[in-house]
Amino acid sequence: MPRSCECRPGRWNSRPVATYSIVARDATGSLGVAVQSHWFSVGSVVPYVESGVGAVAIQSFPNPAHGPAALELLRSGIAPEEAIADLLADDPEEAFRQIAVVDSAGHVAAHTGKSCIPEAGHRTGEAFSAQANLMDRNTVWGAMAHAFAGSPGDLAERLLKGLEAAEAEGGDIRGRQSAAIVVVRSEPTGLPAKDRLFDLRVEDHLDPLAELRRLVQLRRVYMLLIEGDEFVAKGDIDAALTAYRMGMDMVTDEATGGEAAFWTGVTLAAEGRVDDSLGYLERAQSQWEGWARLVPRLTHSGMLPDDPRLIGRLTERMFRAPQ
Repeated sequence: MPRSCECRPGRWNSRPVATYSIVARDATGSLGVAVQSHWFSVGSVVPYVESGVGAVAIQSFPNPAHGPAALELLRSGIAPEEAIADLLADDPEEAFRQIAVVDSAGHVAAHTGKSCIPEAGHRTGEAFSAQANLMDRNTVWGAMAHAFAGSPGDLAERLLKGLEAAEAEGGDIRGRQSAAIVVVRSEPTGLPAKDRLFDLRVEDHLDPLAELRRLVQLRRVYMLLIEGDEFVAKGDIDAALTAYRMGMDMVTDEATGGEAAFWTGVTLAAEGRVDDSLGYLERAQSQWEGWARLVPRLTHSGMLPDDPRLIGRLTERMFRAPQ
């Protein structure tokens, strides 16, 4: 933007941040934002999401105060369209802002200022908004909206489909660098970390969307491992093993460094099913030599019986595993 332009945005933020994003609520009530940009760590700038409240994306020349302020307005019962109007009412740089908001009821609104760098625009649909600036073509946000609306799966999958459609349509005129996704539960649990089903950022990568998809898949695996742990705590070992195995079936042992296989083996060994445990422990050991050295330490926390014969049998078999 020319330095002589009187409408140039404030010097505190004179670079355009973000390129394309999508905010949405799905039929389950989950809320989310996904974004990709040729900008380092875009996930630290654009998405603001709160369970039971709403999802907000701020971009183009964003005011970092707008994200938290939009959520506060939604929390007080203000509708998305009114929230955006309130945010921009006294903003001298309104023409440079791009903001999208969806609330917990699925009401949605978006704003693309007239001075956002072309190609820039947005498309709203049922409980979602796709928006973009600095695009190679003006068809990007429409492609995002079409892909999101027509894709099956949970909210994280549909958000990814939206991003991938944008990239396939030409994406950011500058290229690509970072991406992020945040998805929260429909209702708060009182534990913000538990509310966030997905909270993943790719800060700097040659193919950030492919890396983000990989992380989403890995997150799904660890969600199943956590579910398995919760079943163990309840004493439902069969349900725990089912969850563990479902997680392991989703990725290779290499993807988790043997983590899933190790804890499955430990659970079986702790239940006296030693013969069943050995194969899983070998699989873990083949990924990382430290797993066998961890086994004896688990007796300290009661995760394995303090039985030297058992520990010896487990570790002897593990140390024989090919590296």
